[in-house]
Amino acid sequence: MSRKDESGISQRERKEQKDRQQNKEAEIEYIRDEEKTTITKKESNQNEIKKLRNNLKRKASEIKHLKEKNEKGKERYLRLMAEMENLRKRTDREKNEFYQYALNEIIRDFLIILDNFERALESKDNIDGKGFREGIEMIYKQYKDMLMKQGVSRIEIKEKKFDPNFHQAVTIEESEEVEEPEVMEEVQRGYMLHNKLLRPVLVKVVIPKKGK
Repeated sequence: MSRKDESGISQRERKEQKDRQQNKEAEIEYIRDEEKTTITKKESNQNEIKKLRNNLKRKASEIKHLKEKNEKGKERYLRLMAEMENLRKRTDREKNEFYQYALNEIIRDFLIILDNFERALESKDNIDGKGFREGIEMIYKQYKDMLMKQGVSRIEIKEKKFDPNFHQAVTIEESEEVEEPEVMEEVQRGYMLHNKLLRPVLVKVVIPKKGK
């Protein structure tokens, strides 16, 4: 049998009361810890949510900036394309005008020669043969001067040497008197335009006889 103290409570009962008190305190402490854990988790979740919201705001700001940049780039691209199209049209127009009017000066020179031809033909019955020839020679000189002014020059045959770069053979004859191809006769004159071949000289050519 358990002894009872002055208050009439046995040691066993006192121990049970103490155990119950400790269990209650432990339970209260556990509940407090759970509440602290819950509060900590809640705060952590709130911080995470806040961080996510800030990230979303930053991403939204970046997307807005990229959209504005894209719009500006698109506008600049369209503006450049329009400028290039205008430049192309202007270049085509200027090129067409150049082709249409590039020959203005030389055509004016031809018109002067044409005027002189008309005058010579109109007056041929009123002048002698010598005067008519002199008029034609004057027109011929005008024509040559006009071509020289435009960079046209006659190809001269030097020492009867045949040059396939400037001469075109219309007939070819064999001869024992030549060692290499030679120009026998000029059939039609050839001309250069500046440094470019405009028309080759048509020539009759004599070549060494085969088996010589």
